[in-house]
Amino acid sequence: MDAIFTERLTKSFDGRANALDTLSITVPEGAAFALLGGNGAGKTTAVKLLAGLLTPTSGYSEILGVNPMKKSARLHKVCGVVTPSARMYACMTGQENLAFFGEAAGMKNTDAQTRTAELMKELGIWQARDLPVSEFPTGMLQRLSLARALMTHPRVLLLDEPTVGLDTEGAEAMVGVISGLVKKEGVTVFLCTHHFLYAQQLCTEYGILSKGSLIAGGTLEVLCRKAGCRIRAGFRLPPQDALGGFTQGADDFWEKEIEQEEEMPELLRRAVAEGHDIYEARLCRPTLADAYMALLGKERSL
Repeated sequence: MDAIFTERLTKSFDGRANALDTLSITVPEGAAFALLGGNGAGKTTAVKLLAGLLTPTSGYSEILGVNPMKKSARLHKVCGVVTPSARMYACMTGQENLAFFGEAAGMKNTDAQTRTAELMKELGIWQARDLPVSEFPTGMLQRLSLARALMTHPRVLLLDEPTVGLDTEGAEAMVGVISGLVKKEGVTVFLCTHHFLYAQQLCTEYGILSKGSLIAGGTLEVLCRKAGCRIRAGFRLPPQDALGGFTQGADDFWEKEIEQEEEMPELLRRAVAEGHDIYEARLCRPTLADAYMALLGKERSL
């Protein structure tokens, strides 16, 4: 079964422009999918539509066969949601909030308390368990929001910018927890973000949004191919040397695009045979950010 399915999912807030325009995607169970885009691209709208928090203008969506608009209570038993605007009860402690939401979802009190402690420790916020949520800094509140989404062992996670407000250590810890859920428990992840590094670490399939429209989708390899991004062979030479057919970069490496890494040994042998001293050699593979920027540039030039 596909965990997430949308067909021409559309949302307009003013009846004129579409915040999300005919989004059609399929995410298999156990996969990690990232929807990438800048501010205003439509990422948050997509998450809210999938979570049943917004009514679509047109189109259709399902999560594990459940229509978010018709069976929201059933959906929330199998789906956890994290958004930057997630609300907590400010007068209650973090521990009380999680236990409360767990019991509200049908967990026994003892199970809710056990799960609360487990998640707060895993996410590094156990030391703040008795602190009122009103005193939580943004990053800690974001980790508490993820803990709440995980209380009932969801099969699907909808994540809207989950690393907002987190320092590098906190963001990497959160990505590690989410990655573990995918690998060990087969949880399906739908991640909306503009942080390409974390998206590349966590996900294997991607979609790129621009002004509400999906302009490209697929694995990193597929996106790189569509974008025309290639592997670059690079050599660092003595300061006064130059390598024909290569371009010198800002870091003094001489680089050349190649089709595949198997070309590298021959390039190295040829450079040495031509009398060049090679201080260092490297292969630079295109990143998700490289593919994104190239595809966005192509779309804007149309």
